[in-house]
Amino acid sequence: MNSVQITSKIKIAYITIGDLECDAPLLLFLHEGMGSISMFRDFPKRLCEATGFPGLVFDRYGYGHSTALQEDRTIDYLETEAKINLPLLVEHLNLNNRKLIIVGHSDGASIALIYAGLFPKNVIAVVSIAAHVFTEELSIRNVKALEERFYSNDEFRAKLERYHFEHTESTLIAFTRTITSESFKNWNIENYLSSIEAPVLVIQGTNDEYGTLAQVESIMNHASHPQNKKIILDNYGHSPHLENKEGVVKHISEFIKAIIS
Repeated sequence: MNSVQITSKIKIAYITIGDLECDAPLLLFLHEGMGSISMFRDFPKRLCEATGFPGLVFDRYGYGHSTALQEDRTIDYLETEAKINLPLLVEHLNLNNRKLIIVGHSDGASIALIYAGLFPKNVIAVVSIAAHVFTEELSIRNVKALEERFYSNDEFRAKLERYHFEHTESTLIAFTRTITSESFKNWNIENYLSSIEAPVLVIQGTNDEYGTLAQVESIMNHASHPQNKKIILDNYGHSPHLENKEGVVKHISEFIKAIIS
């Protein structure tokens, strides 16, 4: 596990896959709202192997081995990640001139879309898995259920503590209370999508408990690259890259190879 200080108060933990010093495009992985490096399991490694490209996986601020949150979270926290923290990480790891393929899941996919809209020149592809671009009642309802499960299920709470350690509760509360706040009902990042210049692969399961296929259609309607593509996976939930790892790796690697060629 490596770490880099991106501000005076924020240290980001990360791992690398393959040789980051080579000239090949870099796969940059962004985890979900309660995710971490470890919760991606071996998906990043498998995708890097399938594409032949190196990868970078990191714990965002407030998660895993990175610095715990030190202030209240606001409803624009995903924009903050895309506008400030991710660019700082890219800068401190000397990746400003690197061709990036951003692979995001859930909150991480939302951040990937915002970042690609803000910094289109260094992003050559975006893989969006179960992204949110506007708030849905389904998401609010199941995020509330997630918090209830944390406090009522000792086994589930212990599982999360393996990933977020002594700041597990504060990490979860920052996530759940933000999503379920009254002001978050109007949250929307669709305005960033039209500025994305790279092709976008949008992946979603039909049984996603945190978002409907309306999220997919919004991304496809607002982002305009002719090579944009959507993959709808029947009977899979919010984490199809873990539930159907081989299939998702195949879809993504084929998309990336088509873009590169």
